[in-house]
Amino acid sequence: MTSVPGFDAFLDRMVEEQAALAEQTVDKYVAQAVATRLMADVKPQNGQSSDLLAHLSQVGIEVPRQALGPRSVVADPERLQALYATGLLDSPREKVYDRIADMAATALAAPGAAISLVDIDRQFFVSMHGSVSDDPESRQTHIDRSVCQYAVASGEPLVIADARTDPVLKSNPAVTDGTVVSYLGIPLIDSGHHAVGTLCVWDTNPRQWTSGHVTTLRDLAQLAADRMFGHN
Repeated sequence: MTSVPGFDAFLDRMVEEQAALAEQTVDKYVAQAVATRLMADVKPQNGQSSDLLAHLSQVGIEVPRQALGPRSVVADPERLQALYATGLLDSPREKVYDRIADMAATALAAPGAAISLVDIDRQFFVSMHGSVSDDPESRQTHIDRSVCQYAVASGEPLVIADARTDPVLKSNPAVTDGTVVSYLGIPLIDSGHHAVGTLCVWDTNPRQWTSGHVTTLRDLAQLAADRMFGHN
């Protein structure tokens, strides 16, 4: 019988049972659990989380993707390469993207709309409805405030009626300070199936987004993706 330091017989037995269900040894099960906690605690800055994930892979410790939230997808080197290939990070504003964001806000009667790019440690806004700033520094937030990262991670539309009651998003700083209460985001995906950002809208009040809203925003997101990735 393998004993986990600090655990009593009951906890040891539980670990053994769960490891068996996962078809793993106890040592591998515990190592994976510790690695998952490390990935959750390490801040996604200076490539630290990406380096940790790569090292864990090298030593044969696989961290379940579902346990990582969006971080493993956001830090994926191929996704980041696709992101940087757009050339839009820290770029001057372009009227075409401003028009798309404005159309999204108008079509969905939303006070907030943006075309976002999700980097390893920040979220950069290619365009934001109502913003008049051209300064790249004022058009970005830390990744901790990003709701878009969850749409990027899933690769699917993210539909949130009230983020204050969502178990994942309720602690997000953009939610706790009231900036985002309801949210709808469509991932911007290149030909290699890498989501680099979103076209999103949000409201400071709860809101039930309809299938019509999703379809409209998806059509506008396609315009942004066509421009961003050079689609015909």
